[in-house]
Amino acid sequence: MATTLAAMRVVVVGSGAREHALCVALSRTADVTCTPGSPGIAGVATCVDDEAEKLEADLFVIGPEAPLVDGLADRLRAQGKRVFGPGADGALLEGSKAYMKQVVRDAGVPTAQYETFDDADAAESYLRSSTGPYVIKTDGLAAGKGVLVTDDLDAAITDVRDKLSGATFGGAGATVVIEECMAGPELSVLAVCDGRNYVLLPAAQDFKRMFDGDEGPNTGGMGAYSPVPGVDVDALQVGPLFVQPTLDYLTGRGVDYRGVLYVGLMLTPDGPKLVEYNVRFGDPETEVVVPGMQGDLAGLLASAADGALDPFGVGRPRDAAVIVMIASDAPAGGVIVGVENADAIDGVTVFHARTETRDGALVTAGSGRILGVVGRGHTLREARERAYAGVNEINLPGGYYRTDIALKASSL
Repeated sequence: MATTLAAMRVVVVGSGAREHALCVALSRTADVTCTPGSPGIAGVATCVDDEAEKLEADLFVIGPEAPLVDGLADRLRAQGKRVFGPGADGALLEGSKAYMKQVVRDAGVPTAQYETFDDADAAESYLRSSTGPYVIKTDGLAAGKGVLVTDDLDAAITDVRDKLSGATFGGAGATVVIEECMAGPELSVLAVCDGRNYVLLPAAQDFKRMFDGDEGPNTGGMGAYSPVPGVDVDALQVGPLFVQPTLDYLTGRGVDYRGVLYVGLMLTPDGPKLVEYNVRFGDPETEVVVPGMQGDLAGLLASAADGALDPFGVGRPRDAAVIVMIASDAPAGGVIVGVENADAIDGVTVFHARTETRDGALVTAGSGRILGVVGRGHTLREARERAYAGVNEINLPGGYYRTDIALKASSL
């Protein structure tokens, strides 16, 4: 009788739509546990409330940025566990934008010119000597909401003073980065890294502004799509220009970066330039890229965690995908209806970003992004139609979403 190999045991840390998407993809070849998980994740993985350090598995995949910056990967590795996610020294790339810009400059990676400030008067003087648009970034973690882009000098000065005083982001705003404003479409590329080598996943484009037409404040992302028409990451030299120099620089300073490097680019008239690095799977880009990947994702991430990256035959998605995020400003506890109807539509998957169960009902677990509705199809047009068909089935208190996600791209 043939011997059946036991499935790899994987623990995913997190509870959002990104982790939901990771669990869907990993569960195809692995036995997945998620901590703390969500009602949506419970449909594809075992959800537990235990701290990751108390669990046993063959591979740990850390989703959110905060535990990475806090050193969770280091603590797990100290226990002898295999971890996909950078240690605190690598996670500082996202934990401090000032540090990230310094690394990028020293590594020779193309990016916007910048200055850093911890003194409000000096920052104001710099702004008054500059011409808009003004780009002001909170140094620390701000859940994707710490960036202001404005033509209004007074608004820029107020934003700098509010950040440096701690009024808006507390200690995360103790330093600000003021950059030159770059123009052009943005592009997100996820690189799976083993410390020295990398594999690029398909590119995606996200929509950071809250309202249609890219109006309103920055959010964690109101939608995304992949593939991006007319974009070739190899032709753009995303690996040689951005990922490899950064890994080489970190390695030279003793940083063993094993995890995802999220490369946020601006396609400027002068060529691609770095907007930001994140140190984890992007959200909502992960939801349109990772679940469609062919092959053994768990094996790929385990090989990266081992420092011996092997693509394991992992292939690109065959279909296009579009995600529309449904957000809410209402307090926690609002009853969500229609998710089952949306999930029942061919090509539609609903990822849970901030949900919980109360008295048997699916409810919101807070304000912000609540659900991500993904449509997949042979074309972006078909994927977009399916995503919005799913959105139209769902109702929740205070719910809102953008109506123009992938609109232009799907018409090309």
